[in-house]
Amino acid sequence: MTGTQHTGRVLPVTDLSLVVLVGASGSGKSTFARKHFKPTEVISSDFCRGLVCDDENDQSATRDAFDVLHYIAGKRLAAGRRTVVDATSVQQDSRRQLIELAKKHDVLPIAIVLDVPEEVCAERNASRTDRADMPRRVIQRHIRELRRSLRHLEREGFRKVHVLRGVAEAEHATVVTEKRYNDLAHLTGPFDIIGDIHGCSAELESLLTELGYTDGVHPQGRTAVFVGDLVDRGPDSPGVLRRVMAMVKSGNALCVPGNHENKYGRHLKGRKVQHTHGLAETVAQMEGESEEFRAEVRAFIDGLVSHYVLDGGRLVVCHAGLPERYHGRTSGRVRSHALYGDTTGETDEFGLPVRYPWAEDYRGRAAVVYGHTPVPEATWLNNTICLDTGAVFGGKLTALRWPERELVDVPAERVWYEPTRPLRSEAPGGHDGRPLDLADVHGRRAVETRHAGMVAVREANAAAALEVMSRFAADPRLLPYLPPTMAPTATSQVDGYLEHPQEAFAQYARDGVARVVCEEKHMGSRAVALVCRDAEAARRRFGVEGVTGSLYTRTGRPFLDDERMTEEILGRLRSAVTDAGLWDELGTDWLLLDAELMPWSLKATGLLRGQYAAVGAAAGAVFPGALAALEAAAARGADVDGLLARQRDRAADATAFTAAYRRYCWTTEGLDGVRLAPFQLLAAQGRNLAVLPHDEQLALIDRLVEHDAGGLLRTTRRLYVDTGDPESVRAGVDWWLEMTGRGGEGMVVKPLGALVRDPEGRLVQPGIKCRGREYLRIVYGPEYTRPDNLARLRQRFLNHKRSLALREYALGLEALDRLAGGEPLWRVHEAVFGVLALESEPVDPRL
Repeated sequence: MTGTQHTGRVLPVTDLSLVVLVGASGSGKSTFARKHFKPTEVISSDFCRGLVCDDENDQSATRDAFDVLHYIAGKRLAAGRRTVVDATSVQQDSRRQLIELAKKHDVLPIAIVLDVPEEVCAERNASRTDRADMPRRVIQRHIRELRRSLRHLEREGFRKVHVLRGVAEAEHATVVTEKRYNDLAHLTGPFDIIGDIHGCSAELESLLTELGYTDGVHPQGRTAVFVGDLVDRGPDSPGVLRRVMAMVKSGNALCVPGNHENKYGRHLKGRKVQHTHGLAETVAQMEGESEEFRAEVRAFIDGLVSHYVLDGGRLVVCHAGLPERYHGRTSGRVRSHALYGDTTGETDEFGLPVRYPWAEDYRGRAAVVYGHTPVPEATWLNNTICLDTGAVFGGKLTALRWPERELVDVPAERVWYEPTRPLRSEAPGGHDGRPLDLADVHGRRAVETRHAGMVAVREANAAAALEVMSRFAADPRLLPYLPPTMAPTATSQVDGYLEHPQEAFAQYARDGVARVVCEEKHMGSRAVALVCRDAEAARRRFGVEGVTGSLYTRTGRPFLDDERMTEEILGRLRSAVTDAGLWDELGTDWLLLDAELMPWSLKATGLLRGQYAAVGAAAGAVFPGALAALEAAAARGADVDGLLARQRDRAADATAFTAAYRRYCWTTEGLDGVRLAPFQLLAAQGRNLAVLPHDEQLALIDRLVEHDAGGLLRTTRRLYVDTGDPESVRAGVDWWLEMTGRGGEGMVVKPLGALVRDPEGRLVQPGIKCRGREYLRIVYGPEYTRPDNLARLRQRFLNHKRSLALREYALGLEALDRLAGGEPLWRVHEAVFGVLALESEPVDPRL
C-alpha cells in the first residue's frame, strides 16, 4: 500500500559466529551481505568458484569451490573472526557441513533466511547477463527445499535462526552485532576470585570479611568472581546461594557454574539425577526454603555462563580449567570442558576419573583461574592456578586477588565431608609445571611486555642465543634474569674526551628527568646473584637440590667453575641479608641481586693475558730500542724530531695502557681478595624490586654492606645531581673527573625514580654509562687519545645500541614481573631468552 511504513527487524548476530545466508538464487543474499557485513567477513560460493575455474557460474567446479570456501572459513574461525557464507545453502547436506565447521571451531552457527517469492528471484536472475538463461525449475527447486527446511533449522544445530519473509522485510532489516556472553574483557577489575565453596557459608563470610567486603560490597569497588561449586556436601548451601546470588544481582560479583550447580539445576527441572556426591545434602537443605527461592535458584543456575574472559583478555575464569583454544568460544564442548575438565578414560585407586593434566601443556597468554580438583595449596602452574583448596574437606577456602596475584585464605571450621580421595600432596604437574620446550624460544618471536608492548626477536638471533644457552648456560631453573646492555653517553666534543658526563646530564634533562644518581663503576664483571634463605627454600621455590642459589654472568654462564666457592659467596651474602633483617622485611625467602664481582681477572684472565697485556708488552718491548736509536740519530744531527716526538708519545700511551688494565687485576686465593659490589635488588617473592627508586635501593644495599662480617661486600659510592641546576651538574662532572683521575672506571647515571617515562610516555634509558678517559684505553687502544684518532672515533653510531638497551630493559622488567608473580619457568624464560637473543644483534662491542 502506498505510504506504508515498514518497521525494520533487528537481527542480533554474535561477534564470533558462522553466519549462513540461506535463500534461493536471486533472493538477494549477496546484496544483503554487502549491506550488513564487512567485505572481508563474506565468503561467496560464486567467488570461490571463480577462484578455481575463472568462471563463477561453472557448476562443474562447485565441489572444488566449496572445498575452498570451507578452508577459508575454517582459517577465519580459527583466528577468531566472524565469517559469513554467501551460498544458497537450501539443501540440508550443505548446511550440515557448515554446522560441523562451526562446531569444530567452537563458534555459534547462525542462519539468516531470505524467503523471497519465486517471481522476484526469477526477475533478478533475468536482469543479470551471467544468469539470464538460468532455468526457472532451478529457482523452483531452491524454494521448495528452502520451505521444507524452515521448521528444522534449529534442530539441525543453528543456535539462532532469523527468517526474513518478503522483499520489504529483507530490505529493512538491521543486523546488530552482539558480544558473546562470556566476553567481559572490558571489565578490568580489580577482582577477588573465590574457589569452590561447597556449602561452607561461614567460611565464605569469613573470607569475604578478610578480603574487605561488608555485606557483599567492597568499599574500593572490587568485584568478586566465584568459580562454581557453590553447593553440595557442606552444611549451608542455601546460605551460600543467597549470598552469591545477591552479590551477582547487585553487580558486585560474577559467577560461573560448577558441575555441582549443573547437576542440581537438572534436579530442579525434574530431571532424573543420582543424589550422590553431596547432592542429597543440598536437596534436604533446600526443602526448608520457599518455592519462590527455589525458583530464583533455578533461574540463577540457568543463566550462568560457562566461563568469562576478563581484563582485556588477560584473565579467564572457569570451573574446571580451559585450554587456550576454547577461550571466548561457545559450544557444548567448551561448556563441558569448563564444567568437568577432560579425563584420560582411566580411574584411580579410589574409583574416581583420572583428569587429563591440561595445565601442564598450557602456554596461553591469559591466566586461567579455576577450581574443581581439590589441592592442598593453590600454586601457579604454567599461568594457571587451581583455587579449590578443599574447604569442605577440612582444608581452606582460597581467593586470588587480581591483578595483584595475591592469595588470601581462611581455614575450614571443621571437616564437613570426608573426601573419597585424600588431598594431593602436590599440585598437578609438580613445582615448575612442564619443562622448557624448544618451541618456547625457537624461531622468530614477539614477546609481550608490560612496559614496552611487543618486543620482536629475529629468528637468526634466537638461533644464536639457543646455541649459547644450550651449551654454556647455568641451570635454567636458577637463571631467572639477564641484565640488559647499557647505553653509552652521547659522544663528547670536549677537547681530549670521547665520553663526558655533561652529555648524560643533558640527555636526562631533555627527557624531563630532574633528579639523577651517579653510581661508581667498580670495573668488575657483571654478576647476577640469586640467593635463597636455605637449601629448603631453593628446593621449594626453584626445584633444585643441593644448592642455595646461583651466581652467573650477564650471558647466563656460571661465573665460577668451582661450585664450592660459589656457595661460599652465596653464604656470605645470605648472612648479610639475614643480619640486615631483609628476609622478613621483604617477606621473601629468596632474593635476586645485580652486582659487580671483582677483580676483573676472576673472569677475564684469558682476555687480559691474550689481548690487553700482549699489546702492552709488545709496545713496551719495541719502544725502548726505537727511542734509543732515534735519540742517537738526533744527537748526530739527523732530522728525526717529528718521528722522535711521536715515538715518545706512543711510549707514554703504552705505559698508560698497561697501567689502565693493571688497576683492575690483583691476586686472589679462595675468597681472599674477592669483592662483590651489589648495586640493585632485582626481585623477591611477590615483588619486582627493580622499579624501586634508586635512593631506596641503595639504602637497602648499604645495610647489606654494613652487616657483612667477612669483608666480601663493597659499597657503591654515589652522588645525586639536579639536571636543571648548573652548580649541581658541575659537581657531578667534578666528582667524575676526580674519580677517573684516580684510575676509576667511570660511573653510571640513572634516573632517581628508576622506571621513568619522558613527557611523551616513552621509556627513558634506565642508565647511561660514562667511562673514564684512561679506562677507554683498554677499549679503544693505547693511542686512542691522539687528536686524529679521537676525530675518527667520534663518528660512532649510537642509535642501535640505545634501542637495544631499551628493548632489553623492557624484557628484563618483564622477566622480573613474571618471576616475582610466581609464573612458570617457561614464561620467565621467554623474556630472559629474548634478552640473550637481542645480545646477538650486530653492534659495535666497544660501545
